[in-house]
Formats: sequence, C-alpha cells, structure tokens
Amino acid sequence: MTTPPSAFPDVEKLVVDVLKADPALAGVTVAAQAPAGFDGTQSAVLVNRRGGAWIGDLHLDKPLVEFEVYAATKPAAHLLANAARKALLDKIGKPLGSSLVQDVEEMDGPRWMPDYLYRGANRYLVVIQVSLTVNP
Repeated sequence: MTTPPSAFPDVEKLVVDVLKADPALAGVTVAAQAPAGFDGTQSAVLVNRRGGAWIGDLHLDKPLVEFEVYAATKPAAHLLANAARKALLDKIGKPLGSSLVQDVEEMDGPRWMPDYLYRGANRYLVVIQVSLTVNP
C-alpha cells in the first residue's frame, strides 16, 4: 500500500525549527515567509519547499528545500548561508519530528543572487534535498 503525500510532515516547519534551534543562527529571523517590514537588509533565512518527490511504498519524502539567506553585507550573508547549511547537514541519521532524516544532499549553493524585490539586499540561495522517512 502506498502512502499519500499528505501523510508527510510539513518540511518547511521542520527545517525552520532545526535552524531556529541552532546557536550559530541565534538572533537571525528564520521563517517560511518574510516578516512584516522586511527589506532584505536584516539577517534572515527564509525556508521554502521548492518541490521534490515522495515515494509512497518506501514512506520516503525527498523535498527540495531552498534557503534564501539575507544579511546587511555580502560576507555576513555568506556566513549565515554556511551556518544554515551546516545545521541541516548535521541532521543526517537523526530524528526530526516523527520522521528520520535518511540523507541531506546539497543540490545548489550557496549561490549569490541579487534580489530585485529588495534593492538593498545581500542574498545567497541554497537548495538542499532532504530524504525523510515516516512511520506508516
């Protein structure tokens, strides 16, 4: 029997929780949406699921998770991008909510990407694939 994709946890929330708990990201806004008043110059990591795949027979979700990482300067944004990457990569083999992190693989990043919505922004993008199993 296959598992419907709706049975899988909210990966954005799980990843936001992981990043918020990491001491290297203390004081950084970590969220799935930009907060009110955000202009791209504040230290922030915005977490978004960009797609991925689920494999029902294996109870495996393989989402692509994007980090949009902002800071006041380009070097500061790069440091935050690396801290966010490390926080998630450190979860391989560990439980995450009711799931187990089977693998974490970087697909792209950190990549400097100017942000045309927030003119003063210093932004890096990172895309990571997370493989999560859940109990049926």
